[in-house]
Amino acid sequence: MTRTPAGRLFRTDTGHDLVLTRTFRASAADVWASLTESERTARWFGPWKGDAAPGRTIQVQMAYEEQQPWCDVRIDACEPERRLAVSMIDSYGTWLLEMVLTETDGSTELRFVQHLTSVEGIAEVGAGWEYYLDMLVASRDGSPLPQFDDYHPTMQPYYQALAAEPSAPHA
Repeated sequence: MTRTPAGRLFRTDTGHDLVLTRTFRASAADVWASLTESERTARWFGPWKGDAAPGRTIQVQMAYEEQQPWCDVRIDACEPERRLAVSMIDSYGTWLLEMVLTETDGSTELRFVQHLTSVEGIAEVGAGWEYYLDMLVASRDGSPLPQFDDYHPTMQPYYQALAAEPSAPHA
């Protein structure tokens, strides 16, 4: 299946923000549960364990990655049903991630942001987040889970071009 990349890149004071969005016909509370309840995150990203609270670190298993590694995720901010910001630490470094939910007329938009200090590797990162967010969609609507080969390497040129263009001003 051909997937269409939709990520956008914005310049910030500290680097760039890679922004991807998905919209769900569901309440913010329901989408929030898909982002925060271990049983539900296991369906599209991986389960987690630990005491989840702002300032605390939990362990998340990347269940759809080779060898299914566990990584530390520090909860930087948590505003239930509205905003979650985390710092994920794995063998590739620290990933600063933010998920913002906006509910309007029975639908909820998820704005997923990775705060980047460099656009190096964005071709792989962008394709990876497209895959995971489509995994989230599939886990919620019951459609077949996507295959990573539909995203990588086919989306690489799109994300390489984003990094090569002068990026848009602040998001």
